[in-house]
Amino acid sequence: MDLAQFDWTLYWFMFPVAICIATTAMLSGIGGAAIFTPIFMIIFPILGPEYPLDSIAAAIGVALFTEVFGFSSGFVGYYRKKLIDFRSAVPFILVGMPIGIIGAILLNVLNAYEEVLRGCYAVLMLVLSYVIIKVHDPKQAGQASGEPIADSIGATVIGGGGREMRLITGADGTTYTFKVPRQGKGIFATGIGGFLTGLLGVGIGEAVMPQLVKANKVPIPVAAATSVFTVIVVVATASFTQISALVAEGGFNAVPWNVVVYTVPAVIIGGQIGPRLQGKFSQRAMEKGVASLFLVIGIAMAYISIRNTVF
Repeated sequence: MDLAQFDWTLYWFMFPVAICIATTAMLSGIGGAAIFTPIFMIIFPILGPEYPLDSIAAAIGVALFTEVFGFSSGFVGYYRKKLIDFRSAVPFILVGMPIGIIGAILLNVLNAYEEVLRGCYAVLMLVLSYVIIKVHDPKQAGQASGEPIADSIGATVIGGGGREMRLITGADGTTYTFKVPRQGKGIFATGIGGFLTGLLGVGIGEAVMPQLVKANKVPIPVAAATSVFTVIVVVATASFTQISALVAEGGFNAVPWNVVVYTVPAVIIGGQIGPRLQGKFSQRAMEKGVASLFLVIGIAMAYISIRNTVF
């Protein structure tokens, strides 16, 4: 294992960039890999011949590997705020995790077809941009009051119509009341999100967050915290699968550690900043910003894929 081959100062600029990405991911519940991967695949080649990573599989693998640390840091922040609904996360994890592993295995099979992967990524970004903008419930989900009405996190009562209601009391004393989330037909979205996470590095957070907020009316702080926990588990398994495949195929040095050395500590910092800023920004403004970014990424990725294929 010879690490001397790496230029350890080459990607220094990724430290501040990764902090911003992780903070945004924590606030929006969107996977940070959705932003990291386009940087690796679009921006790095523009910077010069020494910057691009060896393959798309390496780019996606490192993006997911980095995201694990960022969301783990965010998990700690949300756990301290007592906003995570662990029981609601379990059904999403049971669907997303095994399918995410399948997607990660398929990525290494399709790694030779780089333009196909770029094209798929472009389509995914454009679809996500449309979904985030179009599917919107203008009302604030759930109820919140300043007085705690439950002594334990995740207490359950029976609401109107026999539907279970869940009470989450945050560390600040605010209690959120909402119906217990159900996947229903959303199980297909969760499965697709898990598969795309393993294959392209993005999908599970984008599939879970809308289901919690828009379909099940879970309060945004609780939904974001629960989405972060779900993303951690699914992304961690997909990332382990991808990194293991890279090492098995090209050895330990197949992983670009000179990128990771900057992105990992940065996302840990950003993962702590995000939860502290939760509630200080309009969720709709965050959604519009992320959707606009995805639109730009989708167009750019589509252009590169078409250019490389035609010319």
